[in-house]
Amino acid sequence: MSAAEQIFGAGGKRTRPALVFLVSRATAEIIGFRELTKEHRRLAEIIEMIHTASLIHDDVLDESDMRRGKETVHQLYGTRVAVLAGDFMFAQSSWYLANLENLEVIKLISQVIKDFASGEIKQASSLFDCDVQLDEYLLKSYYKTASLIAASTKGAAIFSGVDSEISEQMYQYGKNFGLSFQVVDDILDFTQSAEDLGKPSASDLAKGNLTAPVIFALEKETKLRDIIESEFCESGSLEKAVDIIESCGGIDKARELAKSKAELALENLQCLPLSSFRFSLEEMVKNNLERIR
Repeated sequence: MSAAEQIFGAGGKRTRPALVFLVSRATAEIIGFRELTKEHRRLAEIIEMIHTASLIHDDVLDESDMRRGKETVHQLYGTRVAVLAGDFMFAQSSWYLANLENLEVIKLISQVIKDFASGEIKQASSLFDCDVQLDEYLLKSYYKTASLIAASTKGAAIFSGVDSEISEQMYQYGKNFGLSFQVVDDILDFTQSAEDLGKPSASDLAKGNLTAPVIFALEKETKLRDIIESEFCESGSLEKAVDIIESCGGIDKARELAKSKAELALENLQCLPLSSFRFSLEEMVKNNLERIR
C-alpha cells in the first residue's frame, strides 16, 4: 500500500482516464446517452492502474531514481517490493477487467500488457544501436505508450455501444495521439531542465535509448555515431552529442513528426458530432504540441 500511495501521490497528468471519460461522453452522444456507465468508470480506473504498474517496472528496468520529481518506488522500498507492487497492480487491474465481462475489451487491454513486454524487449535489444530505423522507433513507441492510449479510447467507445467503424477511429485517434505524445516526451528529454522533467535531462540518450531526435540527427552527422557507439566513455561526450543533435536539426525534425501524428489524430475525430467533448479531445492533442513550442 505504501508503494502504491507513493506513486499515485506523486501526481501526474491523469491523461489516460481523462481520455476514457471524454471519448465515453463524445461517443455516448451519438446514441443518445447522457451519463457515463459504471463500465466507463471502471475502465478509467483499470487503465490508470495498468499505466502506473508499467511506470514502477520501467523505473526498475531503467534504474531511475526520480519519477515526477520524487524518489521512485524501488529507490524507497527496494527492487523486490517495487516488482511485487507492479505485479500486484497488473493482477488487480486484470481482475477488474475480467469482471467487466466484455470479451472484446478484455482482449484489447490484455494485448496492451503483452505490448509493454514487447516494447521493453525491443528497447533493451537496440541500446546504442545507431542503425535503428524510424519505423522501429515508432513500433517501440506504440508498444510502450500508444497501445495503452489506443486501447483506452477504443474501449470507451465500445462501452458506449457505437458501431465498429467509430470505435476503430477512436483506436486510431488514441494510437496517433499516443505516438505524438511519446515523440514530444522524447524531445523534452533534450530541451527541458532536469527540474522540469523530474529526472536528469538526456537520460534516455545516456542509457543508449535512441529516440526520434537522435535518429534524425544520425542521418546528417556521422560524428554522432562515433560518440554514441563509444557509449559516452569520454568526459563531456554526452553534452557534445546533445549539442550535435540540436545543431543539426534533429529536434526540429522530431517536432515535425509529432505534429504529423497530431494531425492524423485530429482527422480521426471527424467521425464524432460537434460537442464540448470532441473539442476537449482536440485540445488535448493541441496542448500536447504546446509543450514543445
